[in-house]
Amino acid sequence: MNNDAVAVCSGVTRTYQEDSVPVHALRGVDFTFSRGDFVSLTGPSGSGKSTLLNILGGLDRPDSGTVSVDGVALNDLNETQLSDLRLAKMGFVFQSYNLIPVLSAQENVEFIMQLQGVAPAERAERAVATLAALDMADLAHRRPGELSGGQQQRVAIARAIVTDPVLLLADEPSANLDSATTEDLLRLLRRLNEERGVSVLTATHDPMVMKYAHRRVNLRDGAIVEDSAADGV
Repeated sequence: MNNDAVAVCSGVTRTYQEDSVPVHALRGVDFTFSRGDFVSLTGPSGSGKSTLLNILGGLDRPDSGTVSVDGVALNDLNETQLSDLRLAKMGFVFQSYNLIPVLSAQENVEFIMQLQGVAPAERAERAVATLAALDMADLAHRRPGELSGGQQQRVAIARAIVTDPVLLLADEPSANLDSATTEDLLRLLRRLNEERGVSVLTATHDPMVMKYAHRRVNLRDGAIVEDSAADGV
């Protein structure tokens, strides 16, 4: 086994039923994601990007094949164990942010640590420090509805990285952002990748996101058709 591997898929398939018609979202995908990688999953809508991301994150299960994250076989875990693994090893950034509207930015960031059982004083300290690192210290007590899209995305990233995950999964992270905010977000992800060693995997069709990756994995009709070094910036 590759000791540098953070996530490995082997022979992964996933088929959905839409109006009694089978949709082959993934067809025998083999994929290895290594420590320190910054990878963009690319391809047209319906190519399997989000499905692969969800399976790697333990949010969905394959019909066949195996998946492991940080040496742990996801196929062998029940739902409670998958939830515990996500809390311990992964961070998620969704295009809809998924922030809790009645909580402040700081409370949203603290929420994951609260689920982990971190003491109140420690989780407050870590949340404040992480928001400050993302230039959000002055807005820590605002609720999501009082923040711009870009600011909400920074809060979502702070929540995703405050637990020092081995793997950060981002599904269309630029979907609701303008080009300037997207550029700021991508510089931030690159900085986290290089300075904090966070391994980043994005599913995207945005060329701007692609250019920040070290590696590009292109899917079409549920299969990987290209896996190559990206040009980068």
